[in-house]
Amino acid sequence: MRETIKVLMVDDEKQFRTTTEKLLNRKGFQTILAASGEEATAKLSEQPDVVVLDIKMGGMDGHQTLREIKAQFPDMPVIMLTGHGALRSAKEALGEGAYDYLTKPCDIDLLASKIRDAYHQRHLDDSFEERRVMGAMVPLQEYTTMNGDTTIREAVATLKESFALKTATSRIMETGHRSILVMDNQEDLEGILTICDLLEMAMPSYLKAPKPSTADSIQYSPMFWKNMFSQGILANAETKIRDVMSPPPPVIDGTASIMEAAYTMVNGNARRLVVALSGRIAGVIREQDLFFVIERILRA
Repeated sequence: MRETIKVLMVDDEKQFRTTTEKLLNRKGFQTILAASGEEATAKLSEQPDVVVLDIKMGGMDGHQTLREIKAQFPDMPVIMLTGHGALRSAKEALGEGAYDYLTKPCDIDLLASKIRDAYHQRHLDDSFEERRVMGAMVPLQEYTTMNGDTTIREAVATLKESFALKTATSRIMETGHRSILVMDNQEDLEGILTICDLLEMAMPSYLKAPKPSTADSIQYSPMFWKNMFSQGILANAETKIRDVMSPPPPVIDGTASIMEAAYTMVNGNARRLVVALSGRIAGVIREQDLFFVIERILRA
């Protein structure tokens, strides 16, 4: 089971606090909110595991708040948030004891990864320990899932929402997963619908069929391609996604090492893996999740 990490989010912008709380809670964190440095120091009594602290605030700014936090709890990891114009200030905060800093707008997946890293550094011994797959995965409840009887038209509408860059505020971003896990009526994984599946679906069968060697030199005229894509999409709009989806991605146990995940992706030419815990689907680990692990290793 993943730990419930308690995060103290300190920012004087109400919308940012509210939106970030919602996104972090969805990722399994418990979030405490503070609108100022003064309120943040008062809420240290609620024993957060990690503090996310804006540098530029009225009253006590981020630097003053950081010093007060460190005076009370020297081992408290604090992640600073700053605008691009205040990078020097953020780097100075590292010398004052901050764990790390992120610039705004901030990707929520990267922020969540930094919070988990900070928590584990505080609660584990000082020796370097690689994260397990379950520590880097996207939990199942965050991933887009649909029944195999859903039509292509319905799936595309849902996938559009997942695919889009969701800028919740000018300072926090949430990115979609760009694929749909297809579940059967028993909530077991049946397959996955990707953008590539939709592209292949649009192609007429004669373009996908094997060609004789003499066809390699055929040059199609512009008229050959005219309206072909639109016709292919519209012809399949009511097709069930079960009929065009790909097989499920390879499965990896949540307790497996990150290297095993990397090996499985590379050798299986897979951009994502299904993560299982105790025989049940627990989440998905993607290539971008491994990228965040790479960044952490280089920063250590």
